[in-house]
Amino acid sequence: MIYFRAIRPLQCSLLRVNRGLCTRGIFSTPYPNYTGKLAFQNIILPQIRHYSKSNQDGNENNISEEYKKHVADNKTSRNEFLGESESTSGKTDPQRKANIDKATHEVKPVTREQLLSKATNFFSRMRIRLKWMLKKSNRPFNTDDYSAVFSWLVMGNVLLFFLATTTFFSLVIFTINTVFAQEFVARKMGEFITKNSNLTVTFESAVVPGWSDGRISFRKCFVSRRPKSSTKFTKGSQAEAYAASVHGSNDTPEDEVYDDGNYTQYDLTIEEVNISLSFNKWVNGTGMVENLEIKGLRGVVDRGHVHWDLDDDATNYKNVYQPGDFEINEFKMEDVLFKLIQPSGFRHFDVAIYNCELSKLRKHWLFYDFLNANIMSGSYDNALFTVHKKQRLDDFNKDHSKDEMSDTWKRITRLRVDSLEIDHLNTGLEGPFGWITSGKVDMIGDVMVPQDNKDLNMSELVTIIAESIKKEANRYRNPEVPKKSSHPDHHMRLTSSDYTDISKYFVLDLTIRLNNVRATVPFQTPELSYINYALIRPIVAYINSKNTFIEVKSRIVKNIADFSGSWTVYDSLLMDDISEEVYDNFVDYVADEEARVARMKKVGFWSIQLLFQVIVFGLGALT
Repeated sequence: MIYFRAIRPLQCSLLRVNRGLCTRGIFSTPYPNYTGKLAFQNIILPQIRHYSKSNQDGNENNISEEYKKHVADNKTSRNEFLGESESTSGKTDPQRKANIDKATHEVKPVTREQLLSKATNFFSRMRIRLKWMLKKSNRPFNTDDYSAVFSWLVMGNVLLFFLATTTFFSLVIFTINTVFAQEFVARKMGEFITKNSNLTVTFESAVVPGWSDGRISFRKCFVSRRPKSSTKFTKGSQAEAYAASVHGSNDTPEDEVYDDGNYTQYDLTIEEVNISLSFNKWVNGTGMVENLEIKGLRGVVDRGHVHWDLDDDATNYKNVYQPGDFEINEFKMEDVLFKLIQPSGFRHFDVAIYNCELSKLRKHWLFYDFLNANIMSGSYDNALFTVHKKQRLDDFNKDHSKDEMSDTWKRITRLRVDSLEIDHLNTGLEGPFGWITSGKVDMIGDVMVPQDNKDLNMSELVTIIAESIKKEANRYRNPEVPKKSSHPDHHMRLTSSDYTDISKYFVLDLTIRLNNVRATVPFQTPELSYINYALIRPIVAYINSKNTFIEVKSRIVKNIADFSGSWTVYDSLLMDDISEEVYDNFVDYVADEEARVARMKKVGFWSIQLLFQVIVFGLGALT
């Protein structure tokens, strides 16, 4: 009750003061002598101090007397302002009514047009328009306005980062380039990437956002990977660090990490790199880069330092999947030329890629994605190669959509290599390719990937797998070659268990044409389980007997799991499969050749026998 009696007069005074707010922020009250700041200082503030003091003293009677006095004073002031006295306070006077209407309707809100008409220059009009757009008034900004703007900026940037990640980073780069020099930003970004990776990255030109295509462009980049020493971080005092730097400056630190350089090294310059980013991909653990385009790549790729043990297995170097491995939705590359240095003293040669487009490029399926490229053309040691989607008559049929469900294959990719030197295939191999010493080879392959399970043509696929399993079962096994340890996670050959999930494989129809090749018998007997030692010399003799070309056709059926983590034709064991198929074809050719020779001998013997019979019959007739 004490609190109500103390606060009620204050509320009445506040209502009287706030009743006359004007649009320019100046208080006007019904009191003729107290307006604005004076009303607050002379009326409200003394009441606050007085009632606060009275509340602390707990004098309820004093509060009541002061409250009655305050009400009487306010009533007198109100009557004086409205033009009424104590005797006429209960009557309705026209002058009193006019004063009430004037006090009620005198203050009107100010419109934007009125404020603009009083503006003197362009900046004041812009300030008025901005305030009116944000607040619908011309009052000064307060803390609530600043907090609202700050919250709007934060939430807007968060939503922009979620929905348009590339645009967000483009705005960040544009803002940084505006504040700092563009070369400074490019240098710092290159230093950051170099520090957090095994690469040395330098941006010669500025990093600019591409507003037209919605990508971020990096121009004149230099990317290098060479052995560099790195030191482990150890905690210690400054005195110990100073002593180690003085006394051990010429010695190799014990905590330095040794880099043997047993990996592919390169020094590359890239004219332009365009990327687009995706927050959704980053959350799913597939990297932030959504699209990647590379133009104008030049440099050297050095594999001369790569070495491995003699009994080492290529599958040991497969990529091990880790969360964050990139999965690019669209990859493009053009105008690429670099020199490739191979190990074991192999000659240097150039590799060029004129155009390359991939619908997806995944780190864990790198080699498989290149086999299924939309289009790729280039040269490998002056041997032209192309990868493209094979065109069929159904592709130009208007009713192709009706027969699409009945088509067995999801897509057929044509691979073609012309006039490739044979030494690229026989280096380090113990199979038939390793016996060939000179010549060139042409290869044409059709990679066929099946449709989903609901669209499979079961009869054709089962027939293909059955033929592959039958060939594997009938293949010769050399008993003198010990069995190597098998990989439980590797499906090197198809078995009867693959009937359960026949969509997890792909088929390669490969045609190899060997032109003007020459072969020699290997000095060491190849330790391959499928090679019969007795057939090595006949196969070599057959190869040398052909002076023009030898055409080998084969069908390779592989489980798609073999390409998991594979980056080359060797760690996927595709080269081993090709060697086995080529060997089987050579065995068939040698058998056919021996059968042909046997038939020729029989035909010759029959001819000679018939000739002798004719001679004997002739002599008998003469006698």
